[in-house]
Amino acid sequence: GMIRKIGSVKILGNGELSKKLNVSANAFSSSAKEKIEKAGGSITEQ
Repeated sequence: GMIRKIGSVKILGNGELSKKLNVSANAFSSSAKEKIEKAGGSITEQ
């Protein structure tokens, strides 16, 4: 399918993360970065 640009997306660090995620977004809060990386995942800022 097609993905249309919808504007900026910022990932926030609310809640707990129990699975490894690879996340791509425009911006991340510092707590979101920490939680994603601590769970073994990765982040990509666009």
